[in-house]
Amino acid sequence: MKERIKSTTVIGVIKDGKVALGSDGQVTLGNTVMKKGTIKIRKLYNDKILAGFAGSTADAFTLLTKFEEKLEANRGKLDRAAIELTKEWRTDRYLRKLEAMMIVMDSEKGYVLSGNGDVIEPDDNILAIGSGGAYALSAARALTKHSSLSAREIVQESLNIAGDVCIYTNQNISIVEL
Repeated sequence: MKERIKSTTVIGVIKDGKVALGSDGQVTLGNTVMKKGTIKIRKLYNDKILAGFAGSTADAFTLLTKFEEKLEANRGKLDRAAIELTKEWRTDRYLRKLEAMMIVMDSEKGYVLSGNGDVIEPDDNILAIGSGGAYALSAARALTKHSSLSAREIVQESLNIAGDVCIYTNQNISIVEL
C-alpha cells in the first residue's frame, strides 16, 4: 500500500493594503516527520505575485512551473493566469492526476486553486490550504475580527496555532510579503 504524504499549512492574508503568505516547514510520510524546514512559498513575476503549495512536492513544483508560464503569457495578470492554469490542470491527462493545491496572491486579491477547476476568491481576504488549513483559517478569522494585528502577524499567529493542533504542521514558519 502506497504511503500518502501529508504535509503543510499554508495561509495568506490581505489586510490594510498589506499581503502576507506563510507556511510551516514540515513534511510527513505516514507517521514520520521526514523534514522540518521545507520552503513552500515563493515570490513570482518580479516579486509581484506570491504562491504557496500543499500536497505532493513534485506535483506542486510542476504546477508552480506551469503557473509561472501562465503569468508570463498573461503579463502578470493574476486572475487570468489562475484561470488558465486551472483549465489546463483539470483537462490535461497528466496534470489532472497531480495531487496538490495552491494559493496565489497579488497586492489586491488571492485565490485557492485546485485540480478540480476551482479558482476560489474568499470573501474575507483570508486563504488557507493543507492539513492544518482549517485550523489556521479559523485562527486568522478570529484574529482579524478581534485584534489589530497586521497581515504578517495574523499569518504568524495562525500558523503557530495550527502547529499546536495539527500533527502534520510544525512551527518552523516561513513568511513572504508584498
